[in-house]
Amino acid sequence: MTIAVRSASAFEDVRTLVGPKSPGANVCWCLSYRIPSKLNNELRGPARGEYVAELCRAEPPPGVLAYDGDEPVGWAAVAPRSDTSFARSRKIPHVDDLPVWSLWCIRVRPGHRKRGISHALIAGAVEFARVHGAPAIEAYPLDSGGEKVDATMAYAGIRKNFERAGFAHAADTTSVLAGHPRVLMRLDLR
Repeated sequence: MTIAVRSASAFEDVRTLVGPKSPGANVCWCLSYRIPSKLNNELRGPARGEYVAELCRAEPPPGVLAYDGDEPVGWAAVAPRSDTSFARSRKIPHVDDLPVWSLWCIRVRPGHRKRGISHALIAGAVEFARVHGAPAIEAYPLDSGGEKVDATMAYAGIRKNFERAGFAHAADTTSVLAGHPRVLMRLDLR
């Protein structure tokens, strides 16, 4: 199996990874950290997908996709922190004023897990941020202390996977997800 990671500009492939089974459903679409809370609450059903379709046509696209051949098997959301709710977060601190990028969601399709796809997504997101001029990239993974994390709540990533990718612990946070603390991990790209 060879995994290729590419920009998330193909909306149908993004839909496969983060869209709902039912077109009218109000699933996240990986928008909850990307857009202001008010807009996130206003976008309902198909309007959420339409918003993501616009993001896929924009430059830069909203993240990266992992492919096994032509099949989309993974997603990672990555964007300038200033364009996300992390820019205004009270729970996840700013380390400094560097215009860093944020990597906040990693999703691997069921049936494709435990094949290294999340590692490929992290590496692809880092390269995506680097190509788009990011001086550094941050992530806010769970520090589960080796405990098992429910797959639906592991979207933030696991600390050890970011450590393997060269990220270093930059700060503790007051954010908790699925009963586990989140930490701020950072990788300098300069």
